Order: sequence, then C-alpha cells, then structure tokens
Amino acid sequence: MDNVLTPDKLAHSWLEDALALLFGTLMISFGVVLFRQSGALTGGTAGLAFLIHYTTHVSFGVAFFLINLPFYWLSVRRMGAQFTLKTFCAVALVSLFSDLHGRFIHIDQLNPFYATLFGNIMMGIGFVVLFRHKASLGGMNILALWLQEKSGIRAGKFQMVVDACIVTASLFVVNWPMLVVSVVGATILNLIIAMNHRPGRYAV
Repeated sequence: MDNVLTPDKLAHSWLEDALALLFGTLMISFGVVLFRQSGALTGGTAGLAFLIHYTTHVSFGVAFFLINLPFYWLSVRRMGAQFTLKTFCAVALVSLFSDLHGRFIHIDQLNPFYATLFGNIMMGIGFVVLFRHKASLGGMNILALWLQEKSGIRAGKFQMVVDACIVTASLFVVNWPMLVVSVVGATILNLIIAMNHRPGRYAV
C-alpha cells in the first residue's frame, strides 16, 4: 500500500489572521457601499443597521458598531476571548471602512439589482475569510457559529432563515422589487457560507 503523506495541521499565524481580517472586512464593507448606493438591504445585524440608517440617517458604521455591543457578552462566554477580540476588530473595521469608502468612491450610475447581487457575493466571500480565521461580524454571526459548534446546525442555514425574516420586515422601507432582490441576494450570501464553511471540514 502506498504511503499517504498528511501535511502538518498548522494554525494560522497572527500575521495571516491580521491580513485575513483586513481583506475580509474590506470586501464586506465594499458590499455595504453597493447596498447603500442602491438602497438595498441585507440580513443580520447589518440589515438592522441599514434599517436604522435609512429611517434615522444615522451612519451605517455607527449603527452597526452599536448594535453589535450586546453580543460580545455571549461571544466571550461561549466562543472565547481570542474569537471575541478578532470579532470586535472585524466589526470596528467594517464600521470604519463602510464610512471611509465614500470618501474615495462615488458611483454615479449603478443598477440596484446588480449591486445587490454582486454585493452579497462579495460579502459572502468576506464572511468565509473571517470564519476561516476564527472571527465573525458579531451579532447573528456569533449566535450562528455558536449553534454550529454546539449543535451542528450549519451557520449558513441558520443565518439564511434569520436574514429572510429581517429582509421581509423591511417591507416598509424598500419597494417590492428591491425587497425581492434583497431576499435573493441574502440567500446567495448564505449559500456561499453554507457551501464553504462546514464544521469539521478544516484543520485550522
């Protein structure tokens, strides 16, 4: 029988984690910019932050950062200090980048349906990057990852249900066509997570 060589299971270095947080949050925050420019919505705590932004004109970054604060208690107790610190940094970076992008990018013409779908794809990939490096964007991400770890419920499937509820609750903020495409976009985002982040699949 041929010998099968198994590579050593090495944890990510601090530099790899730092770069992953940077790249992942940049992708997610740019997706946020596309949503904001097109008037679209998404699910999770980001969806709640968008609702606050659209109805009160509080910036998305400020709303997103504040909404996530109560979830850190669960994160510390259930996911550990290291996960919580990475998540806090990721939330802070998305809050910062989502407001900073507007200083450098101004989109004069943007198809809202394209922006919503492509924005969700970018955010889905960004989430996978964060999850693979033991981080999240707080809120429902923390709850979803905790449920996946404790009960085997797939994070993507759980978030898909939650996101659909939040987007549907946004009926009074956006019109029907945008609501439908927002639901489709949220489904795509969570399918990306479900297909690429499964418990027990990865060594690190």
